[in-house]
Amino acid sequence: MDDAPPQPMTDARPQRADAVRNRTKILEAARELITMRGPDVPMEVIAQAAEVAVGTLYRHYPTKTALVGAVLAEHAERIADDVEAACARVKKGTRPIDELKALVARTLEAAARDHAVKAAAQRLGATESMQEHEERGKAAMSRLIAAAQADGDMNPDVTADDFILLLATAPLDQPPAILHRWLTLVLRGFTTTTPTAAATTTTAASQPAAPQPAHPQP
Repeated sequence: MDDAPPQPMTDARPQRADAVRNRTKILEAARELITMRGPDVPMEVIAQAAEVAVGTLYRHYPTKTALVGAVLAEHAERIADDVEAACARVKKGTRPIDELKALVARTLEAAARDHAVKAAAQRLGATESMQEHEERGKAAMSRLIAAAQADGDMNPDVTADDFILLLATAPLDQPPAILHRWLTLVLRGFTTTTPTAAATTTTAASQPAAPQPAHPQP
């Protein structure tokens, strides 16, 4: 007898508009309540906050594990979509290094918001739902890194795994200003430090003129 936990219902047919709305409301309520109260928040409380019947909640997500996994999968999907959108902008002419820096900052902000949900997913064993989206995001991140390296803006030995490690070790419990400062310092180890011509010119112009040696009077 298979005693594996039930999985969310799947259906190849398009979902009705009201079903999509209910699912969105359930995920938003679950994310907010788990962030505030932890993974032990009752399913009935989540249903009430989402303004849906308890039966509706259980039809979409039969277990707490399935619900938390869906919240986390949605988070991973948004990140993967963001990385692929950054790749598309690079193809249209934006600088890969600028896209990478902005992407990592946005991802850290989102991770800080959903940190409690990820901890709940790990506790409940619901992290497998992220795998597909994580692989897609990693592939797009590798393309961004390669483009930045081709421009000479990123160290040649940096890989997508290094960025994943950066995100995994970020001090998400710190205030935004400290998190931003941490990210600025860490990214210096990823990027090259060759100053641009404009920066070099500005720096040179700001230096005081060297004193000229005095010439003896004839």
